Amino acid sequence: MPRTAKKETATSKVATAKPAKPAAKKRAPARKAAPKPVFKTGYVALVGRPNTGKSTLINALLGQKVAIVSDKPQTTRISILGIKTTDKGQTVFVDNPGIHKPLHTLNKRMMNFVYSSLETSDVVCLLIDATEKFGHGDEYVLEILHRVKTPVFLLINKVDVVRKDKVLPIIDHYKDLFPFREIVPISALKGINLDVLEKLLTEILPLAPKLYSDEEISDQSERFLFAEIIREKILKYVTEELPFVTAVYIETIEKKEQADWKKEGETRPVTLIRASIFVEKDNHRKIVIGRHGSLVKQVGIEARREIEEHVGHKVYLDLQVRVREHWRDSEDVLDLIEGQKG
Repeated sequence: MPRTAKKETATSKVATAKPAKPAAKKRAPARKAAPKPVFKTGYVALVGRPNTGKSTLINALLGQKVAIVSDKPQTTRISILGIKTTDKGQTVFVDNPGIHKPLHTLNKRMMNFVYSSLETSDVVCLLIDATEKFGHGDEYVLEILHRVKTPVFLLINKVDVVRKDKVLPIIDHYKDLFPFREIVPISALKGINLDVLEKLLTEILPLAPKLYSDEEISDQSERFLFAEIIREKILKYVTEELPFVTAVYIETIEKKEQADWKKEGETRPVTLIRASIFVEKDNHRKIVIGRHGSLVKQVGIEARREIEEHVGHKVYLDLQVRVREHWRDSEDVLDLIEGQKG
């Protein structure tokens, strides 16, 4: 029998290929989160002896007038805020009364404003006058500042009227007396180094949201501003003890419409202001009134013009000079005057 050949079944071995991994997608480089804008906000107290230029400085920093200016001592009696808002931050400057040893209740209240400002501010700026010699008053100021825990800048003001070689000895003298964070020679009147000062202040202020709206420039009420404008004009003309014993209180402010004599049938806004000028003695009253009322009339003309610039329309200003004996020690009168700030 023929041999039967075994039929060999060839089993094809087919390699089972593993499914190919999809090509890895190239990861896009991680985008860095946009840095959050850095915003700095804080209070900067402007302090110093009387007449060192604090009010001139705050006006210069804000680019407009928020504090009255006079060459008479103790012009500033109440702390005034000046608010400057930029894209980098909001700096709230606090113009304070000059530091002095108080004699009357008025002066004690003035110094209380200073103490409060020193306690609540993020930075303190001590202004000194480069034209004045160091004295007991400066020692008294530094004695007070030694209690302060916040950073203190020394601003040497009025460098525009002294030789440069006079400034370095002042810096060396003060460096040995107090650990100032920064020492900046400035001129508040001429604007020298104010940009440097603002940059240094912004760097040191804390990260914080703004405290006031962009439109707010100061914390003072219209009533307080009008009283201060009138007092500034009085200080321009009086001397001796009169700057210290004079105060202004706005009795009433009335805003109304008046027939416009230029345009028949139309009206225009007017503001009627009645104010009292307080003095302590009858002879003070006679001086402020002036011969045939000339001084108080001039004060009224100049004050009215400035108030009109502020309100943008016609103002009628009635000034009465009244004797209030010892008003500087009268809590009631001081409450009236301070209460105008609003």
